[in-house]
Amino acid sequence: MRYSKIEPGLFKRNREKLIGKLEKSSVAIIHSNDQMVRSGDLYYPYRQNSDLFYLCGIEQEMTVLLICPGHKDLAERVILFLRKPEPKLETWEGKKLDKKSAVEISGITAIHWLGDFESVSRPLILGVSNIYFNVPELEKFKPEYPLRDERMMQEMKKVYPSHEIKRLAPLMTGLRLIKEPEELELIKESIRITGGGLKQVLGFLKPGMHEYEIEAELSHEFIRQGCGGHAYPPIIASGGNACMLHYIKNDQVCRDGDLLLMDFGAEYANYAADCTRTIPVNGKFTARQRELYDACLRVFQGARSLIRPGTTIDKINEGVGRLWEEEHIKLGLYTVAELRKQSKESPLHRKYYPHGTTHFMGLDVHDVGSKQEILQEGMVLTCEPGIYLVEESTGIRLENDILITGDGNMDLMEDYPMEAEEIEDLMNQQRV
Repeated sequence: MRYSKIEPGLFKRNREKLIGKLEKSSVAIIHSNDQMVRSGDLYYPYRQNSDLFYLCGIEQEMTVLLICPGHKDLAERVILFLRKPEPKLETWEGKKLDKKSAVEISGITAIHWLGDFESVSRPLILGVSNIYFNVPELEKFKPEYPLRDERMMQEMKKVYPSHEIKRLAPLMTGLRLIKEPEELELIKESIRITGGGLKQVLGFLKPGMHEYEIEAELSHEFIRQGCGGHAYPPIIASGGNACMLHYIKNDQVCRDGDLLLMDFGAEYANYAADCTRTIPVNGKFTARQRELYDACLRVFQGARSLIRPGTTIDKINEGVGRLWEEEHIKLGLYTVAELRKQSKESPLHRKYYPHGTTHFMGLDVHDVGSKQEILQEGMVLTCEPGIYLVEESTGIRLENDILITGDGNMDLMEDYPMEAEEIEDLMNQQRV
């Protein structure tokens, strides 16, 4: 691994929190992610299942975690199954975890090879009434193919038809929403590295460059600092490309006079950062660009104040919609009279601001949690208002990562440049 060792106490506390939510007469089974075939005999770079990593810190493929909260032997309440190291396998793929290394990473003392899963798990399962499976439950996304946890669930239903199948995902969501102190430090490190990437780009960008050159500069900085790379495919969108919310081709020329929208973030120890800045390619905003940029900045500042304990993402989105209505009217995009006639189903501001303001962040850049979740201290969210004028080939978005505190919030990216003058000064200072 490229990052500094995470003390196993974090994973042990995470497991203890989960055990406290499980029914005693049960087992919970959590699988690693599948290795996904790229083509031929090549796999895509492997990334661990976030829930499994949260509970044990193991990043190796073909790993299974079994938790039996009511087991009489405390040492057997948590069992880790690993792929057995084989000399031939390691010749091709490198070293695999041995049991001692897995104990040091996870703090789990009961470790078996994966080939022993059935013989070890069967008596435990027969001694309980319920089996928890960790099938993903995302509101906006359902994979076209069954993942490893779902495949196991279907098999187990046949083998143990009298057992009750229970959902682990809601329990994991509740745990992962509130970040432990160690998790916050890892997120802050991701943010620190992301800020270094932003600084590099501000001194690097000039007209005539391709968007992928900016992506490469960020990649270089992230990997140089010990990251696995990007937390998500970066959006490096110049000119009208910025009006496509998830534009990731990053293959166009950054032209003199255009704006460049960059939505990017480092991933450190599997924890994400998520930042967006919109900067002038030539180092100077035009009068119109500045007008739109300042409007977005004012909405960002207003939106950030809405992110606090006791509210929800739905309520924040409602409030930010009203902020944008005021700004859109000032910008001449529609009138007060037109606003009064708008339909609830199709509010006018959605034409220029078609996405939400915030999402949870952590082990996944779009982390677990619903828009109806009551915000609490220890949660981390983004704040990312934007304005998109297709007819002007202009898109502007600003985004920082926000920690919910007891009485409000803390902007974890408050040191990042955001004011237009600051952006211009930094770009032009570093070009000299």
